Amino acid sequence: MKLCPNIDCLYLQNSDTAQVCPKCGGQLLLQDRYRLLCCLGHGGFGRTFLAVDEHLPSKIRCVIKQFCFPEEDRESLHKAVELFRQEAVRLDELQHPQIPQLLGYFEQEHQLYLVEELISGQTLAQELQQQGVFNASQIGELLQNLLPVLQFVHDRRVIHRDIKPANIMRRVPQGDLVLIDFGVAKHITTTALLHTGTTIGSPEYIAPEQTRGKALPASDLYSLGVTCIHLLTGISPFDLFDVISDRWVWRDYILSENRVGHALGQILDKLLHNALSQRYQSAAEVLQALNLATTQPDNFKVEVDYSQLRDFLAVRKWQQADQETWVVMCQALSKPINSYLFCSDLKKLPEEVLQTIDHLWMKYSQGRFGFSVQKQIYDSVDADYGRFCAAIGWNVHNSHYSQQFFFGWSVPQGFLPSRIWAGGTQVWQHTSVLVSKLPSCYPENNY
Repeated sequence: MKLCPNIDCLYLQNSDTAQVCPKCGGQLLLQDRYRLLCCLGHGGFGRTFLAVDEHLPSKIRCVIKQFCFPEEDRESLHKAVELFRQEAVRLDELQHPQIPQLLGYFEQEHQLYLVEELISGQTLAQELQQQGVFNASQIGELLQNLLPVLQFVHDRRVIHRDIKPANIMRRVPQGDLVLIDFGVAKHITTTALLHTGTTIGSPEYIAPEQTRGKALPASDLYSLGVTCIHLLTGISPFDLFDVISDRWVWRDYILSENRVGHALGQILDKLLHNALSQRYQSAAEVLQALNLATTQPDNFKVEVDYSQLRDFLAVRKWQQADQETWVVMCQALSKPINSYLFCSDLKKLPEEVLQTIDHLWMKYSQGRFGFSVQKQIYDSVDADYGRFCAAIGWNVHNSHYSQQFFFGWSVPQGFLPSRIWAGGTQVWQHTSVLVSKLPSCYPENNY
Protein backbone atom coordinates (compact mmCIF):
# COMPACT_ATOMS: atom_id res chain seq x y z
CA MET A 1 0.00 0.00 0.00
CA LYS A 2 1.03 3.60 -0.64
CA LEU A 3 0.27 6.48 1.71
CA CYS A 4 -0.75 9.74 0.07
CA PRO A 5 1.75 12.48 1.01
CA ASN A 6 -0.89 15.22 0.80
CA ILE A 7 -1.05 16.56 4.34
CA ASP A 8 -4.82 17.10 4.01
CA CYS A 9 -5.42 13.61 2.67
CA LEU A 10 -2.99 10.94 3.88
CA TYR A 11 -5.18 8.29 2.22
CA LEU A 12 -3.68 4.89 2.99
CA GLN A 13 -5.62 2.49 0.75
CA ASN A 14 -3.61 3.06 -2.45
CA SER A 15 -2.34 0.02 -4.33
CA ASP A 16 1.38 -0.49 -4.87
CA THR A 17 0.96 0.19 -8.62
CA ALA A 18 -1.12 3.37 -8.28
CA GLN A 19 0.54 6.61 -9.36
CA VAL A 20 -2.20 9.04 -8.32
CA CYS A 21 -4.30 9.12 -5.17
CA PRO A 22 -7.95 8.42 -6.09
CA LYS A 23 -9.17 10.47 -3.16
CA CYS A 24 -7.35 13.79 -3.76
CA GLY A 25 -5.66 13.32 -7.14
CA GLY A 26 -2.19 13.99 -5.80
CA GLN A 27 1.01 12.26 -6.90
CA LEU A 28 1.82 9.28 -4.68
CA LEU A 29 5.59 9.17 -5.25
CA LEU A 30 7.68 11.98 -3.86
CA GLN A 31 10.33 13.06 -6.37
CA ASP A 32 9.06 10.14 -8.47
CA ARG A 33 11.01 7.78 -6.22
CA TYR A 34 9.92 7.77 -2.56
CA ARG A 35 6.89 5.67 -1.58
CA LEU A 36 5.42 6.44 1.83
CA LEU A 37 4.53 3.41 3.93
CA CYS A 38 3.17 4.89 7.15
CA CYS A 39 3.27 7.95 9.37
CA LEU A 40 5.75 7.61 12.23
CA GLY A 41 4.82 10.80 14.04
CA HIS A 42 3.73 14.39 13.72
CA GLY A 43 4.24 17.73 15.42
CA GLY A 44 3.86 21.44 14.90
CA PHE A 45 6.26 21.51 11.96
CA GLY A 46 4.92 18.57 10.00
CA ARG A 47 5.08 14.78 9.84
CA THR A 48 7.63 11.99 9.76
CA PHE A 49 7.12 8.99 7.46
CA LEU A 50 8.62 5.60 6.91
CA ALA A 51 9.36 5.32 3.19
CA VAL A 52 10.99 3.18 0.50
CA ASP A 53 13.34 4.45 -2.18
CA GLU A 54 11.94 2.85 -5.36
CA HIS A 55 15.03 3.87 -7.37
CA LEU A 56 17.26 1.49 -5.45
CA PRO A 57 17.14 -2.23 -6.39
CA SER A 58 17.26 -3.24 -2.74
CA LYS A 59 14.25 -1.00 -1.92
CA ILE A 60 16.04 0.47 1.07
CA ARG A 61 13.79 2.00 3.68
CA CYS A 62 14.37 5.53 4.88
CA VAL A 63 12.77 8.28 6.96
CA ILE A 64 11.16 11.29 5.29
CA LYS A 65 10.33 14.44 7.22
CA GLN A 66 7.70 16.74 5.74
CA PHE A 67 7.61 20.40 6.80
CA CYS A 68 4.30 22.14 6.26
CA PHE A 69 3.55 25.80 5.55
CA PRO A 70 0.23 27.43 4.60
CA GLU A 71 0.06 27.76 0.82
CA GLU A 72 -1.37 31.27 1.00
CA ASP A 73 1.55 32.53 3.06
CA ARG A 74 3.93 32.83 0.12
CA GLU A 75 6.28 35.25 1.86
CA SER A 76 6.81 32.91 4.80
CA LEU A 77 7.20 29.96 2.47
CA HIS A 78 9.87 31.73 0.43
CA LYS A 79 11.84 32.59 3.58
CA ALA A 80 11.35 29.08 4.94
CA VAL A 81 12.65 27.52 1.73
CA GLU A 82 15.78 29.68 1.86
CA LEU A 83 16.47 28.85 5.51
CA PHE A 84 15.60 25.21 4.92
CA ARG A 85 18.21 24.89 2.17
CA GLN A 86 20.85 26.52 4.32
CA GLU A 87 20.00 24.21 7.19
CA ALA A 88 19.99 21.12 4.99
CA VAL A 89 23.49 21.94 3.79
CA ARG A 90 24.60 22.33 7.38
CA LEU A 91 23.00 19.05 8.43
CA ASP A 92 24.66 17.31 5.51
CA GLU A 93 28.01 18.16 7.09
CA LEU A 94 27.16 16.20 10.24
CA GLN A 95 28.70 12.94 9.14
CA HIS A 96 28.89 10.93 12.35
CA PRO A 97 28.09 7.25 13.06
CA GLN A 98 25.72 8.31 15.87
CA ILE A 99 23.76 10.77 13.74
CA PRO A 100 21.39 9.60 10.99
CA GLN A 101 22.85 10.35 7.57
CA LEU A 102 21.05 12.98 5.51
CA LEU A 103 20.25 11.30 2.16
CA GLY A 104 18.59 14.21 0.41
CA TYR A 105 16.28 17.22 0.59
CA PHE A 106 13.78 18.76 -1.81
CA GLU A 107 10.67 20.90 -2.23
CA GLN A 108 7.44 19.59 -3.74
CA GLU A 109 3.90 21.03 -3.80
CA HIS A 110 4.85 23.87 -1.41
CA GLN A 111 6.16 21.39 1.13
CA LEU A 112 9.75 20.84 2.23
CA TYR A 113 11.22 17.35 2.70
CA LEU A 114 14.28 15.83 4.36
CA VAL A 115 15.31 12.24 3.57
CA GLU A 116 17.32 10.51 6.29
CA GLU A 117 18.83 7.16 7.08
CA LEU A 118 16.49 4.81 8.95
CA ILE A 119 17.85 3.76 12.35
CA SER A 120 16.59 0.39 13.58
CA GLY A 121 15.98 0.23 17.29
CA GLN A 122 14.01 1.77 20.12
CA THR A 123 14.00 5.26 21.53
CA LEU A 124 14.89 5.71 25.20
CA ALA A 125 11.30 6.83 25.77
CA GLN A 126 10.18 3.40 24.57
CA GLU A 127 12.79 1.68 26.72
CA LEU A 128 11.59 3.62 29.77
CA GLN A 129 8.01 2.58 29.11
CA GLN A 130 8.87 -1.08 28.59
CA GLN A 131 11.73 -1.68 31.02
CA GLY A 132 11.22 0.91 33.75
CA VAL A 133 13.51 3.54 35.17
CA PHE A 134 17.23 3.66 34.42
CA ASN A 135 19.83 3.21 37.15
CA ALA A 136 22.81 5.46 37.84
CA SER A 137 25.17 3.21 35.90
CA GLN A 138 22.95 3.41 32.81
CA ILE A 139 22.79 7.19 33.09
CA GLY A 140 26.58 7.34 33.30
CA GLU A 141 26.85 5.20 30.17
CA LEU A 142 24.30 7.42 28.41
CA LEU A 143 26.35 10.53 29.16
CA GLN A 144 29.61 8.87 28.11
CA ASN A 145 27.96 7.76 24.87
CA LEU A 146 26.17 10.96 23.87
CA LEU A 147 28.44 13.77 25.08
CA PRO A 148 31.07 13.17 22.35
CA VAL A 149 28.26 13.37 19.77
CA LEU A 150 27.08 16.68 21.18
CA GLN A 151 30.63 18.01 21.19
CA PHE A 152 30.92 17.01 17.52
CA VAL A 153 27.66 18.81 16.71
CA HIS A 154 28.51 21.97 18.65
CA ASP A 155 31.99 22.16 17.15
CA ARG A 156 30.24 22.49 13.77
CA ARG A 157 28.13 25.34 15.11
CA VAL A 158 24.87 23.43 15.17
CA ILE A 159 22.49 23.16 18.11
CA HIS A 160 20.05 20.26 18.27
CA ARG A 161 17.45 22.14 20.40
CA ASP A 162 15.16 19.18 21.03
CA ILE A 163 17.06 16.60 23.08
CA LYS A 164 14.70 14.27 24.92
CA PRO A 165 14.27 10.50 25.41
CA ALA A 166 12.12 10.24 22.28
CA ASN A 167 14.98 11.69 20.20
CA ILE A 168 17.65 9.26 21.41
CA MET A 169 17.62 5.79 19.87
CA ARG A 170 19.47 2.65 20.81
CA ARG A 171 20.55 1.05 17.56
CA VAL A 172 20.15 -2.71 17.21
CA PRO A 173 22.08 -4.89 17.28
CA GLN A 174 25.08 -2.66 18.09
CA GLY A 175 23.53 -1.01 21.14
CA ASP A 176 25.08 2.41 20.60
CA LEU A 177 22.97 5.53 21.10
CA VAL A 178 21.98 7.65 18.12
CA LEU A 179 20.83 11.27 18.33
CA ILE A 180 17.91 11.71 15.96
CA ASP A 181 15.57 14.45 14.74
CA PHE A 182 17.78 17.34 13.74
CA GLY A 183 14.83 18.76 11.84
CA VAL A 184 14.68 21.74 14.21
CA ALA A 185 18.45 22.15 14.54
CA LYS A 186 19.61 25.71 14.05
CA HIS A 187 22.88 26.95 12.63
CA ILE A 188 24.58 29.12 15.22
CA THR A 189 25.26 32.56 13.76
CA THR A 190 26.06 35.89 15.35
CA THR A 191 22.50 36.93 14.65
CA ALA A 192 21.14 33.84 16.37
CA LEU A 193 23.19 34.58 19.45
CA LEU A 194 22.09 38.20 19.70
CA HIS A 195 18.44 38.08 18.77
CA THR A 196 15.50 36.06 19.90
CA GLY A 197 13.68 33.76 17.51
CA THR A 198 11.03 31.11 17.41
CA THR A 199 10.86 28.91 20.47
CA ILE A 200 11.58 25.36 19.30
CA GLY A 201 11.75 22.22 21.36
CA SER A 202 9.68 20.19 23.81
CA PRO A 203 8.46 22.33 26.74
CA GLU A 204 9.34 19.74 29.40
CA TYR A 205 13.00 19.64 28.38
CA ILE A 206 14.00 23.05 27.04
CA ALA A 207 16.34 25.39 28.89
CA PRO A 208 15.05 28.71 30.31
CA GLU A 209 16.87 30.77 27.69
CA GLN A 210 15.40 28.62 24.95
CA THR A 211 11.87 29.53 26.05
CA ARG A 212 12.86 33.10 25.19
CA GLY A 213 14.01 32.07 21.71
CA LYS A 214 17.75 31.86 22.39
CA ALA A 215 19.50 28.53 22.03
CA LEU A 216 23.15 27.88 22.90
CA PRO A 217 25.29 24.74 23.26
CA ALA A 218 24.60 24.90 27.00
CA SER A 219 20.88 24.69 26.15
CA ASP A 220 21.41 21.23 24.69
CA LEU A 221 23.30 20.23 27.83
CA TYR A 222 20.39 21.40 29.99
CA SER A 223 17.98 19.27 27.93
CA LEU A 224 20.33 16.31 28.29
CA GLY A 225 20.27 16.77 32.07
CA VAL A 226 16.46 16.87 32.10
CA THR A 227 16.45 13.73 29.95
CA CYS A 228 18.63 11.97 32.54
CA ILE A 229 16.43 12.79 35.53
CA HIS A 230 13.32 11.76 33.59
CA LEU A 231 14.91 8.39 32.83
CA LEU A 232 16.04 8.02 36.46
CA THR A 233 12.59 8.70 37.90
CA GLY A 234 10.03 7.97 35.20
CA ILE A 235 8.34 11.22 36.30
CA SER A 236 7.44 14.09 33.99
CA PRO A 237 10.06 16.85 34.24
CA PHE A 238 7.22 19.28 34.95
CA ASP A 239 6.67 17.42 38.24
CA LEU A 240 10.38 17.25 39.07
CA PHE A 241 10.69 21.02 39.46
CA ASP A 242 9.30 22.74 42.55
CA VAL A 243 8.16 26.20 41.45
CA ILE A 244 7.63 27.31 45.05
CA SER A 245 11.24 26.72 46.09
CA ASP A 246 12.51 27.29 42.51
CA ARG A 247 14.61 24.15 42.41
CA TRP A 248 14.72 20.66 40.97
CA VAL A 249 13.54 17.99 43.41
CA TRP A 250 14.34 14.92 41.30
CA ARG A 251 16.10 13.18 44.21
CA ASP A 252 12.76 12.99 46.03
CA TYR A 253 11.55 10.57 43.36
CA ILE A 254 14.56 8.25 43.19
CA LEU A 255 13.77 4.72 44.32
CA SER A 256 15.72 3.58 47.39
CA GLU A 257 17.35 0.78 45.41
CA ASN A 258 18.29 3.18 42.62
CA ARG A 259 20.63 5.46 44.57
CA VAL A 260 22.57 8.09 42.64
CA GLY A 261 26.05 8.78 43.95
CA HIS A 262 27.10 12.26 45.02
CA ALA A 263 29.47 12.78 42.12
CA LEU A 264 26.91 11.95 39.43
CA GLY A 265 24.25 13.91 41.30
CA GLN A 266 26.47 16.99 41.31
CA ILE A 267 27.04 16.65 37.56
CA LEU A 268 23.30 16.41 36.92
CA ASP A 269 22.64 19.42 39.17
CA LYS A 270 25.11 21.52 37.21
CA LEU A 271 23.60 20.42 33.89
CA LEU A 272 20.21 21.53 35.22
CA HIS A 273 21.25 24.92 36.57
CA ASN A 274 18.90 27.70 35.49
CA ALA A 275 21.68 30.26 35.29
CA LEU A 276 23.81 29.90 32.16
CA SER A 277 26.89 31.10 34.03
CA GLN A 278 26.55 28.24 36.53
CA ARG A 279 25.92 25.55 33.93
CA TYR A 280 28.46 23.50 31.99
CA GLN A 281 29.44 25.41 28.87
CA SER A 282 30.56 22.49 26.71
CA ALA A 283 30.08 18.75 26.38
CA ALA A 284 33.83 18.34 26.82
CA GLU A 285 33.60 20.00 30.23
CA VAL A 286 30.89 17.56 31.31
CA LEU A 287 32.94 14.62 30.05
CA GLN A 288 35.92 15.79 32.05
CA ALA A 289 33.82 15.94 35.24
CA LEU A 290 32.29 12.56 34.47
CA ASN A 291 35.66 10.92 33.86
CA LEU A 292 36.98 12.37 37.10
CA ALA A 293 33.99 10.95 38.97
CA THR A 294 34.52 7.47 37.55
CA THR A 295 38.07 7.38 38.95
CA GLN A 296 36.73 7.64 42.49
CA PRO A 297 36.34 4.29 44.22
CA ASP A 298 33.10 5.43 45.82
CA ASN A 299 30.73 8.03 44.48
CA PHE A 300 30.18 9.28 48.03
CA LYS A 301 33.86 10.00 48.55
CA VAL A 302 33.84 13.51 47.12
CA GLU A 303 34.70 16.96 48.30
CA VAL A 304 32.11 18.47 50.63
CA ASP A 305 31.95 22.21 51.29
CA TYR A 306 32.49 22.79 55.00
CA SER A 307 33.17 26.54 54.73
CA GLN A 308 29.75 27.68 55.93
CA LEU A 309 29.88 25.32 58.90
CA ARG A 310 33.35 26.52 59.78
CA ASP A 311 32.30 30.18 59.54
CA PHE A 312 29.29 29.70 61.82
CA LEU A 313 31.37 27.83 64.38
CA ALA A 314 34.17 30.39 64.26
CA VAL A 315 31.81 33.14 65.44
CA ARG A 316 29.94 30.78 67.80
CA LYS A 317 26.63 30.85 65.98
CA TRP A 318 25.83 27.46 67.39
CA GLN A 319 22.26 27.05 66.20
CA GLN A 320 23.13 28.04 62.62
CA ALA A 321 26.09 25.68 62.77
CA ASP A 322 23.78 22.90 63.90
CA GLN A 323 21.50 23.50 60.92
CA GLU A 324 24.51 23.59 58.58
CA THR A 325 25.71 20.26 59.97
CA TRP A 326 22.44 18.79 58.71
CA VAL A 327 23.04 20.41 55.31
CA VAL A 328 26.55 18.95 55.05
CA MET A 329 25.35 15.46 55.95
CA CYS A 330 22.60 15.62 53.31
CA GLN A 331 25.10 16.79 50.70
CA ALA A 332 27.49 13.95 51.55
CA LEU A 333 24.65 11.45 51.14
CA SER A 334 23.29 13.03 47.93
CA LYS A 335 19.96 13.67 49.63
CA PRO A 336 17.81 16.79 49.31
CA ILE A 337 18.68 19.45 51.87
CA ASN A 338 16.72 19.02 55.13
CA SER A 339 15.82 15.42 54.32
CA TYR A 340 15.50 13.37 57.49
CA LEU A 341 18.25 10.81 57.94
CA PHE A 342 17.76 7.24 59.06
CA CYS A 343 20.09 4.55 60.37
CA SER A 344 20.59 3.23 56.84
CA ASP A 345 21.79 6.70 55.81
CA LEU A 346 24.19 6.97 58.73
CA LYS A 347 25.77 3.67 57.81
CA LYS A 348 26.54 5.10 54.36
CA LEU A 349 27.87 8.40 55.67
CA PRO A 350 31.57 8.62 54.71
CA GLU A 351 33.83 8.42 57.70
CA GLU A 352 35.89 11.39 56.54
CA VAL A 353 32.74 13.55 56.56
CA LEU A 354 31.87 12.49 60.10
CA GLN A 355 35.46 13.08 61.18
CA THR A 356 35.63 16.57 59.63
CA ILE A 357 32.34 17.68 61.17
CA ASP A 358 33.48 16.41 64.57
CA HIS A 359 36.87 18.09 64.26
CA LEU A 360 35.30 21.46 63.48
CA TRP A 361 32.87 21.27 66.41
CA MET A 362 35.61 20.17 68.82
CA LYS A 363 37.99 22.89 67.65
CA TYR A 364 35.67 25.89 67.88
CA SER A 365 33.84 24.77 71.03
CA GLN A 366 37.09 24.11 72.85
CA GLY A 367 36.20 20.47 73.27
CA ARG A 368 32.67 20.97 74.63
CA PHE A 369 30.70 19.90 71.52
CA GLY A 370 31.15 17.22 68.90
CA PHE A 371 30.32 13.62 68.06
CA SER A 372 33.34 12.31 69.91
CA VAL A 373 32.26 14.17 73.08
CA GLN A 374 28.83 12.56 72.77
CA LYS A 375 30.46 9.15 72.33
CA GLN A 376 32.48 9.55 75.51
CA ILE A 377 29.34 10.44 77.46
CA TYR A 378 27.34 7.65 75.81
CA ASP A 379 30.00 5.10 76.74
CA SER A 380 30.23 6.46 80.30
CA VAL A 381 26.55 5.65 80.91
CA ASP A 382 26.90 2.16 79.41
CA ALA A 383 24.98 3.10 76.25
CA ASP A 384 21.82 3.88 78.25
CA TYR A 385 20.02 6.34 75.97
CA GLY A 386 17.84 7.78 78.74
CA ARG A 387 20.80 8.58 80.97
CA PHE A 388 22.72 9.86 77.93
CA CYS A 389 19.94 12.33 77.09
CA ALA A 390 19.73 13.49 80.69
CA ALA A 391 23.47 14.11 80.72
CA ILE A 392 23.54 16.29 77.62
CA GLY A 393 20.13 17.98 77.97
CA TRP A 394 18.14 16.20 75.27
CA ASN A 395 14.55 15.04 75.43
CA VAL A 396 14.45 11.24 75.33
CA HIS A 397 11.59 11.12 72.84
CA ASN A 398 12.51 14.14 70.75
CA SER A 399 16.09 15.26 70.27
CA HIS A 400 15.05 18.39 68.37
CA TYR A 401 15.22 21.82 69.97
CA SER A 402 13.62 25.12 69.04
CA GLN A 403 14.78 27.66 71.61
CA GLN A 404 17.37 30.31 70.84
CA PHE A 405 20.42 30.13 73.13
CA PHE A 406 23.87 31.56 73.58
CA PHE A 407 26.99 29.59 74.32
CA GLY A 408 27.73 29.41 77.99
CA TRP A 409 28.58 27.03 80.79
CA SER A 410 24.86 26.52 81.36
CA VAL A 411 24.61 24.56 78.11
CA PRO A 412 25.46 20.91 78.87
CA GLN A 413 28.62 19.49 77.41
CA GLY A 414 27.82 17.35 74.35
CA PHE A 415 24.52 19.16 73.66
CA LEU A 416 25.62 19.76 70.05
CA PRO A 417 25.46 18.67 67.28
CA SER A 418 21.80 17.90 67.97
CA ARG A 419 19.67 15.23 66.29
CA ILE A 420 17.39 17.64 64.37
CA TRP A 421 18.09 15.50 61.31
CA ALA A 422 16.97 12.19 62.85
CA GLY A 423 14.05 10.55 61.08
CA GLY A 424 11.70 7.94 62.48
CA THR A 425 10.49 7.24 66.01
CA GLN A 426 13.36 5.16 67.36
CA VAL A 427 15.93 7.97 67.47
CA TRP A 428 18.05 6.17 70.08
CA GLN A 429 19.20 3.84 67.31
CA HIS A 430 20.75 6.77 65.47
CA THR A 431 23.08 7.47 68.36
CA SER A 432 24.13 3.84 68.53
CA VAL A 433 24.96 3.74 64.81
CA LEU A 434 26.71 7.09 64.83
CA VAL A 435 29.01 6.44 67.76
CA SER A 436 29.87 2.99 66.40
CA LYS A 437 31.47 4.67 63.36
CA LEU A 438 33.78 6.88 65.40
CA PRO A 439 36.48 4.30 66.30
CA SER A 440 37.18 3.70 62.62
CA CYS A 441 37.29 7.46 62.09
CA TYR A 442 40.02 7.79 64.71
CA PRO A 443 41.92 4.50 64.65
CA GLU A 444 44.83 6.03 66.52
CA ASN A 445 42.65 6.87 69.54
CA ASN A 446 41.44 4.56 72.27
CA TYR A 447 37.97 5.55 73.32
